[in-house]
Amino acid sequence: MRVLIDYRPALRERSGVGEYTHQLVGALLRTFPRTATDRLLDLALFSSSWKDRLPPPADVHGARRIDRRVPVSVLNFAWHRLRWPPAEMLAGGDFDVTHSLHPLLMPTRRAAQVMTIHDLDFLTHPERTRAEIRRDYPSLVHDHARRADRIVVVSRFTAAEVHKQLGVASDRIALCPPGAPDWTPRSDPPTSGYVLFFGTLETRKNVGGLLDAYEQLLSPARAGYSRRLSDRRTRIPDLVLAGRATEAALPWLDRISRPPFADRVRHIGYVQPENRRTLYEGARLLVQPSFEEGFGIPVLEAMTLGLPVVASNRGALPEVLGDAGLLVDPEDASAMANAIARMIEDEAFAADCSAKGILRSRQFTWELTARRTFDAYQQAIDAHRH
Repeated sequence: MRVLIDYRPALRERSGVGEYTHQLVGALLRTFPRTATDRLLDLALFSSSWKDRLPPPADVHGARRIDRRVPVSVLNFAWHRLRWPPAEMLAGGDFDVTHSLHPLLMPTRRAAQVMTIHDLDFLTHPERTRAEIRRDYPSLVHDHARRADRIVVVSRFTAAEVHKQLGVASDRIALCPPGAPDWTPRSDPPTSGYVLFFGTLETRKNVGGLLDAYEQLLSPARAGYSRRLSDRRTRIPDLVLAGRATEAALPWLDRISRPPFADRVRHIGYVQPENRRTLYEGARLLVQPSFEEGFGIPVLEAMTLGLPVVASNRGALPEVLGDAGLLVDPEDASAMANAIARMIEDEAFAADCSAKGILRSRQFTWELTARRTFDAYQQAIDAHRH
């Protein structure tokens, strides 16, 4: 099976989609190794960028690398609006399947077409998006979903949204959630460290709501707390915001530079993949307050290490976290503050969440993701032939 994957989401800073892309490629190469006698999967990675290059061959051993110096914005406009040039022309070869890791297809001459939809927040809340996503995704996704031979989704929540909002039949949707990292859990539940937010600082992530909750924790009398008020401010850990800041984050960054946040909240920017485990290990708990997530990889990563989690009760987060943490209304700052306080003050409860999270994370493996994705490729080929 000859497969061409659009690797561009993972070229630069690997956020959720980029991390999924990179890990999926690695899992496919490990699960279906290409040998002299076994070519079950012939995987090629495609990139087109003026500045960013594909990873070195050693990092994606077993995959062919097709690297073109075409600006991303130029190629995307031609692909999305003109359906040209076909992937075969750019790659210089034929394929059985092309796989786009975002919700618009790569045009092809003959190959079956697969695309991954992580979420449809851009469709329901276009005001939270910007640039090309706002320009192209809402107007084109219905047509591209109709033409796709298979649509891969990362959660049951997203599968239901694709079925409901795009009218895609359930038998054309393949569920391929991400896997947990290969990390050994900490031996003891965390009893010190910072409160961690990890993700791109954009509107959908609800960083403003998290700051509202944290301000209540720092001002217990005004927030109406009644127990152990005298020393609460000294016992509340610092808040660390980890992730690239978008233009939407400017008011939040200004806010944390002033009291009561100035000495209690830090923004550390984008964290390289090799440093992410250390970031989690230094935390007391993770807070994921997003208005909507198609999956929520930081929640799974935190559970893998045994880090307690407070998450929004929307999108796919309840599906990922289950009963291994606390779910709150992202628009209720008081509820979020109370949940964070409980994780800090009730060590027995936090330890129980930690243990449940470790067990739950073991349900998610990248090998399973790879096998389900391979099955989706075969189904796409069969559908395309008919």
